[in-house]
Amino acid sequence: MVKSAETGALVLLAAMLCAASASADPAATTGDTIDLNELVVTSTGFGEPRATHPGNISKIDADEIDFVKAQQPAELLNRIPGVDIQQGSGVEHLTAIRSPVLTGTAGAGSFLYLEDGVPMRAAGFANVNELMDAMTEEAGGIEVIRGPGSALYGSNAEHGLVNILTRAPSLTPEGSLTGWLGPHGVADLDGTASTSVTSGPVTQGFRGSFALNNDGGFRDHSGYGQQKLQLRYDYSQPDTTVKTTLDTVNINQETAGYLVDPSNPQNIDAYKIDSLRKYNPNPEAYRDAWAIRGAMRIEHDLGNGQKIAITPYGRTNGMNFLMHFQPGEPVEENGHWSGGLLSSYELTLKGGHKIILGFDSEYTDGYLREIQSGAAKPGGYITGVHYNYDVKSTVLAPYLHTIWQLGDATQLTAGIRYEFTRYDYTNYAGPTDTSVSRSVDRFARPGNRVDTYSNPTPKIGLTHVFNDEVTGFVNLAHAARAPQTQDLYRLQKLPGGTDGPDPSTIKSEVLDSIEVGARGKIGRANYELSTYFMKKRNYAFRDSNGDNVTNGRTQHVGIEGELSTPLVWNFDLAASATYARHTYEFTHSSTSFESFVKGADMDTAPRTIANLRLGYAFNEGLGRAELEWVHLGSYWMDSAHTEQYPGHDLFNLRTEYALTGNVTVFGRLENIFDKRYADRADYFQNQARFFPGDGRGLYVGTSLSF
Repeated sequence: MVKSAETGALVLLAAMLCAASASADPAATTGDTIDLNELVVTSTGFGEPRATHPGNISKIDADEIDFVKAQQPAELLNRIPGVDIQQGSGVEHLTAIRSPVLTGTAGAGSFLYLEDGVPMRAAGFANVNELMDAMTEEAGGIEVIRGPGSALYGSNAEHGLVNILTRAPSLTPEGSLTGWLGPHGVADLDGTASTSVTSGPVTQGFRGSFALNNDGGFRDHSGYGQQKLQLRYDYSQPDTTVKTTLDTVNINQETAGYLVDPSNPQNIDAYKIDSLRKYNPNPEAYRDAWAIRGAMRIEHDLGNGQKIAITPYGRTNGMNFLMHFQPGEPVEENGHWSGGLLSSYELTLKGGHKIILGFDSEYTDGYLREIQSGAAKPGGYITGVHYNYDVKSTVLAPYLHTIWQLGDATQLTAGIRYEFTRYDYTNYAGPTDTSVSRSVDRFARPGNRVDTYSNPTPKIGLTHVFNDEVTGFVNLAHAARAPQTQDLYRLQKLPGGTDGPDPSTIKSEVLDSIEVGARGKIGRANYELSTYFMKKRNYAFRDSNGDNVTNGRTQHVGIEGELSTPLVWNFDLAASATYARHTYEFTHSSTSFESFVKGADMDTAPRTIANLRLGYAFNEGLGRAELEWVHLGSYWMDSAHTEQYPGHDLFNLRTEYALTGNVTVFGRLENIFDKRYADRADYFQNQARFFPGDGRGLYVGTSLSF
């Protein structure tokens, strides 16, 4: 049942069009606006107007990124409808995009994270905390598509995709340096410098950006240091452009685990108690990670409406962390190196029709080691090697994406992608010990094997311009992804026997989606509304008993809206709101603590999410202030609906002022009313667990430009 605390988002969603129709004509400086004429590159890879994109798409531009000055990407992305990223106590996070908050391999494999259209991790080797690799501090923009991506995107573009756009070089020399301080040892410094050189028809542009982030952590024995560097080189002449990027990221974190009340593990108010909420039950936990990525996109205009684009890329990464959430606290080491080529050919026909033919290929060599050095723990958590394996992966994916002008106002988009995935798995830990039961040794290690998957994913969409105020769209999509390598090879013995699950029985996850929506302009207000219905099969996850469930089914229904409009007296308004239901479509019982009932709400699936920003430009545009309301509705903390998190409403204030043309001061007051809330609430095996949210905090800083 929807509680009264959730009605705020429903009211906001219903009121957005009213605000649009009532928006005043006098000009006002608007902050984060919906620009229907801007180009979005995630649509086709070449840049298309947002107005004619066949489905939802949201964009956070560079000005909004600069103003928000987010410490974590979640602060930016949660301003978008349908998105709920729950932050851990550090760089760790869990993502929901048209979904509940998904964990483990389900959370890693359901969302595609891109940088300039190139996946940041290899298919099958995704990380549930993948946004920690993103350079959002100096990004040129972020584009988000909720639900399945187009035929251009394959594995993991299922519930949604996030494309982080690097900042282009400037035509003239420029640079900036931004530093800010905050509570519990927060000290951040980031900067960028750029220039271009033109000689005849050739222009070469250079940009270097960096970010140094330090947070002592508001919880005991927590905090992290993070360093990022990004280089970009652009080359252009009349018929050819080249964009080359190189990224490096390093993270060293002292991890804070779930907060559990040690005197009362069922205390669902533990996150509210000041004497408890800073408590860290896992002071020994840590996470060290690094990543390097490089890509080069080459576009060439062949003339006669023909273009080609090829993008060779390479990446490598590694991580070492203590699995504090598992009995015995083993250490996991994982990583992979990979390389690939994205290629496409675009043909523009008479009448504005377009055909894009593409072929993507990728090769990956990855590894995972899990070793427990401490004493054996009940439940079969043995001392020694749990897993030690390598996986070599090959992905081949031809696709066809077409755009047909059915009339001056109607556009049909249709495409299909066929993705072939091959995993070559080698086990170095020895075979599963079938002579002992699961209670003695719970880990199942398949023998060496090869697994292949073939996934066709057709898409079709229709866009129609009814008038200057309304453009409607309908989008049908079938999405699929091969299992993550950990779904296949990081298995546990069956509860009643000694054999592990057979990887050959694990199928690709598939999702079918239909979306209907509209975008446009009413008066001076821009808006986008969409509603969707999705069904998913072969949902793979690990239940509370540690069993691999591979045949889950879920249903997802929702309505989303976003709006931006100027108001009177230099005020402006931007809002996003979501109402959604995510339900189980299967029945499963694993332990006395957990059950999945068909038709019941999924755990960690708030029905309402909203974000409202009231902006004000003052002193002739030299200053800007923004009051932000963040709403998260109530949700069940476990699949059995044992306990419910009540949701929360937070208020933040941001402001900046240009002292001179080169010096800007800024500040933000987070959680103005010092609300006690949880970034994440969970109920696991009769324990209430939380990542408590931080209290009121003042952050101040300065930006220098030159």
